[in-house]
Amino acid sequence: MAIKVKKEAYDKKLCRLLDEYNKILVVSADNVGSNQLQQIRSGLRGHSEILMGKNTMMKRSIKLHAESTGNSEFANLIPLLVGNVGLIFTKGDVKEVRDVVAKYKVGAPARVGLVAPIDVIVPAMNTSLDPSNTSFFQALNIPTKINKGTVEIVTPVHIVHKGEKVGSSEAALLSKLGIRPFSYGLIVASVYESGSVFSPKVLDLTDEDLMAKFAEGLSNIAALSLSISFPTLAVAPHMLINGYKNVLAVALATEYSFSLAEKVKEYLKDPSKFAAAAAVVPAASVTSAAAGKVEEAAKPQEPEEESDDDLVFGLFD
Repeated sequence: MAIKVKKEAYDKKLCRLLDEYNKILVVSADNVGSNQLQQIRSGLRGHSEILMGKNTMMKRSIKLHAESTGNSEFANLIPLLVGNVGLIFTKGDVKEVRDVVAKYKVGAPARVGLVAPIDVIVPAMNTSLDPSNTSFFQALNIPTKINKGTVEIVTPVHIVHKGEKVGSSEAALLSKLGIRPFSYGLIVASVYESGSVFSPKVLDLTDEDLMAKFAEGLSNIAALSLSISFPTLAVAPHMLINGYKNVLAVALATEYSFSLAEKVKEYLKDPSKFAAAAAVVPAASVTSAAAGKVEEAAKPQEPEEESDDDLVFGLFD
C-alpha cells in the first residue's frame, strides 16, 4: 500500500512539473552520489527542479499525462529516457542551467574495469618514488630515469584511451602517483523545449555561428540556382547583373545604346578618363579615416573606376 501511495505521489509531481515548465534537460547521472546531487539541487534552487526516478515510472507517467491532456509533444521525452538519467525542469536560460550543473563535478580515481570517459596522459614529472619501482614503469613502457634517488618520468605517456577499460596496472600506477583523472557529475544528454528536442551542442552556437551557417546555405543555393539557371530570391541580383552585362556587351559592339551604356562608351572613347579617375584613390588614402568621413558628408563622392568589372558594378550605385 505504501508503494502505491509513493507511485501516485511521484506521478502527481511529475505531471505538475510537466505543466509548470516548458524546458527540460535530460541528464545522465552515472557515478553521481547523493551528496553531490544535493549540492546540485541547492545550486539550482529558485528556478529549476531535479526529478530522478525509474525510467519505467517516468515513461508511464509521461505517456498517461500526454493522453489525458491531449498534448502529444510530451511523448517526445519518452525515447530520451534510456540509462541512468534524470530530468531538470527549468524556467531560466537553458545554457546557464547547464553551466551551473557543470560546476558540480568531483574527482574520482581510475578504478579497474572502469570505462574511461576521457584520455589519460601521465605528464613528465618526478614521481618521488624510490628506484625499486623502476620495473613497474618498464612494464608499462614508460621511459624513466633516476634523479636524486627518485624515479622521474622523462616524457608524457598516454596510458588510457577514451572508451577503453582501465587495467589493473594503469589503475595501480595512477594510484601511486596520486592522480585522479576522472570527474563525474550530471551531464546534459538532450534538451526538450516546447515540444522540440535538440542536442546540448546547440547551446554553444553564437549569433556569429548562426549567421555564418545562414550565409553558407545562401551561397550554396545561389550557386546551385546559377548552375541550373533556376530563378530564386538568392540568385536574383546575380542574374540581373549577368543580364545587364550581356546587354551592355551588345550595346558596346553595336550602335545600340541606352542611358547606362552611355557612360561606359564615353570612357572607352577617351581612355585618359580612366587615369583621372584612378588618380583620385591615392589622394584620398592620405587623409585619416575620420577626415574622410567628414569629407564624404560634406560633398558628393566622385566615382572611382579602376577596371571594366568595377565600372559595370558601379553603375548601380
